[in-house]
Amino acid sequence: MKVLLPLRHARLAAAAGTSAGSAPPVNADSASAGLHAGASSDLYGGARERVDLGRRRFVYMLPAGAFAAIAAGFAVSLGRDPSIIPSTLIGKPVPAFVLPPVQGRMRGLSSADLKSEVSLVNVFASWCVACREEHPLFMALRQSGAVPIHGLNYKDRPDDAATWLDSLGDPYTRTGADRDGRVAIDWGVYGVPETFVVDRDGIIAHKHIGPVTEQALEETILPLVARLRT
Repeated sequence: MKVLLPLRHARLAAAAGTSAGSAPPVNADSASAGLHAGASSDLYGGARERVDLGRRRFVYMLPAGAFAAIAAGFAVSLGRDPSIIPSTLIGKPVPAFVLPPVQGRMRGLSSADLKSEVSLVNVFASWCVACREEHPLFMALRQSGAVPIHGLNYKDRPDDAATWLDSLGDPYTRTGADRDGRVAIDWGVYGVPETFVVDRDGIIAHKHIGPVTEQALEETILPLVARLRT
C-alpha cells in the first residue's frame, strides 16, 4: 500500500532511501497531482456514464414517440369524412380546357360550357367500379332536371366509354374525353369518381371525393346548388 506523506516527512524519507539504495523519493507535488488526476478521471467517467445513459434513454424513447405521433394522426383521421378533401381550386375559376366528345356523343366539354348556369361536373371512367355505384343517382337526377350534369371521361378507351354509357345510360348534358388525363390533373383530381359543383360564373364551389351518395346529394350538393341559384 502506498502512503502519501507530508512534504517534510517525504523529504526525510527520500534522503534515507537514497542512502540506503531504496526506492526513488516520493514527490509530494506529483502525489498530489496524481490524487487530483484520479479524482478528475472519476468525475469524467461518471459524467460520461450519465451522457451514455441519456443517449440510451433517447434512443429507446424514439420508437415510442414515433408510435404516439402516428396514433395521434390516425385518431384525427378517424373523425374526418374521406369524401371531403380540401381543394386549392375551391372559390377559383375552372381551369381553361377544351375536350372532344366521347365517342358516339355530339357535344364535348370545355371551360366555356361551364358558365351561365349552376352545374355538376362528374369525373368518371368505364373501368371505375365505384362509378357504377353513383350512376343510378345521376340517371335519376337527369330525369328530375334538378341540375345539369357534365361528364369528364378520365383515361378511358373510346370504345369502352361509349359502350359503358350506351349500356348503363347517359346522364350527362355534355361529355368530354380526357384521354391522357391532363385536364383532370388541372382540376386537382385525386382519382375517380369525383364530382364538382360549379356556379354560373364558372367558379368551383364544392368538391366531392368518391361516389356520390343519396345522403351527400340531398344534404350537401342539392342545397348548395339551390343557394348558388339565388
